Amino acid sequence: MSYLLSLLWWRRRGAVRQRPSAADAAVAMALLFPLAVHATDGYFSHGYGIKAQGIAGIGIALPQDALAAATNPAGTALVGDRADLGLTLFLPKRDAEIAGNAFGPDASFNGDGQDNFLIPEAGFTKQLSPTIGVGVAIYGNGGLNTEYRDNPFQRFGATGTAGVDLAQLFVTPSLAYKLNEHNAVGVGVNFAYQRFKATGLDAFAPFSSDPGNFTDRGYDSATGWGIRLGWTGQVTPALTLGATWASKTSMGEFDKYRGLFAGSGSFDIPANYGVGAAYRLTPALTLAADVKRIDYSGIPAVGNPLANLFAGNAFGSANGPGFGWEDITVFKIGASFDYSEQLTLRAGYSRGDQPIPESQTFLNILAPGVVQDHLSLGGTWKTAGGGELSLAYTHAFKKTVNGSGSIPPGFPPGGLGGGEANISLEEDIIGVAYGWKL
Repeated sequence: MSYLLSLLWWRRRGAVRQRPSAADAAVAMALLFPLAVHATDGYFSHGYGIKAQGIAGIGIALPQDALAAATNPAGTALVGDRADLGLTLFLPKRDAEIAGNAFGPDASFNGDGQDNFLIPEAGFTKQLSPTIGVGVAIYGNGGLNTEYRDNPFQRFGATGTAGVDLAQLFVTPSLAYKLNEHNAVGVGVNFAYQRFKATGLDAFAPFSSDPGNFTDRGYDSATGWGIRLGWTGQVTPALTLGATWASKTSMGEFDKYRGLFAGSGSFDIPANYGVGAAYRLTPALTLAADVKRIDYSGIPAVGNPLANLFAGNAFGSANGPGFGWEDITVFKIGASFDYSEQLTLRAGYSRGDQPIPESQTFLNILAPGVVQDHLSLGGTWKTAGGGELSLAYTHAFKKTVNGSGSIPPGFPPGGLGGGEANISLEEDIIGVAYGWKL
C-alpha cells in the first residue's frame, strides 16, 4: 500500500513532485481491487449494492445499505451506522456475425475469450449526529469487454485477437443532511479510475490521426472526478420519493490510445440522473420504482457516429468517430417483502432503451452493450449475530441487433465490401454480500 501511494506523488504529465490528491488516493484504492466489466444499462452497472441488485437496481428512494451513495447520496443519512462487503460474479455472452460482405463468407464470431468476471464492492456509513451522516462507497461503475480469438476484422487485414477491455471503478465519499424529519439531501464526490486496452484493430490504424497509438498498446489508465447530488423525501407515511443527478466525470486521456478515441484519447464518463419512488403497501411489503437517464451521446468517444470518419475526421481527431451510442432511459420496478423478522425477499424487472443504432453495429462488434430486459431476484437473511447475508441473481435476456447499412461499402477507396454486422449479448449476474450494523 505504501508503495502504491508513493507512486502517486508523481504526476503523469510532468516531473514536478506534488502531494497526493484525493483522486490519487482513489487510484491507490482502485489498484487494490480487481477490475471487471459490468455492461447492463449500456455499459453502466444495473445496480450498486447486492440488496439493490436483487430489486432490479432500484435505490433512488429506497436506500438499503452502505452502498446507497452510489445511487443517491441522501441515503447516507438514512441507513445508520453500518459496513457492507460484496462480490458479484458477472457472466456475459457476447456474439457477432458478419453477413453479405464481399470480402469473405458469412461468419459468426464469439467474443467470450474471458467469460466470467468478479466485481467487488464495499461501503461504510456513520451517523455523526441525528441530522448528519457520512460514508464512503467503493464499487465498479461499469465497463465493456470482448475478446474474439477469431478476429472478425481479419478479412479487412487485421491480425491477432480482437477486442477491448474497459473497466471503471468509483470511490464515492458522501455527506448527507436531514433537513427535517422527512427530508434528506446529500452530496457525493465520484473519484474514478478506469483502464482500457484494445487489440487486433490494426486494419483501421491507417485512418487514425496517430496510428502508433491506436491498438495493441497494452493497458492504459486514467483518473478523474465528478459529483453526485441527491434528495429523499417522505411525502406521506407510506410514500417516499427521491431524485439524483451525477455530473459528467471528467477523466484524463488514454495516451496510449489517443489515436483511437476522439479528442486524442479522451474518454469521460457520462452524466446521469433519475427519480424514484417507494411505497409501503403493507408493513411487510414495499413497492418501488426508478427511472434513470444516461447521456452517452455527450461523450464524443462513445456518442460520435462512425460516419464522422467518412466526413474526413480521422480516429483520434477532435471530431473523430466513436461508437455511435445514443442516450438511454431505464425503467425499473420491484418489490421487497419482509417474510419474517429474519428474512426479506426481493424481486424486480428493468427495461432500458437500446443505445446502439442499427447503422452503428460494425464498430460495436467490440462493444455490444445491447441488453434491454433484466429480471432480478434476491433476499437478505439476518443472522443470529446481527449480521446480514444478502444474495441476488439477475438475468439479462439475450438481445440481438441486426445491422442496417452498417459496413461501409464505399470507404475507404475500394470500400469494405458492404453487408451487415449483427451483434448480441446475454448476461447472468450473481451477487453475495455481508453487512454489519455498527
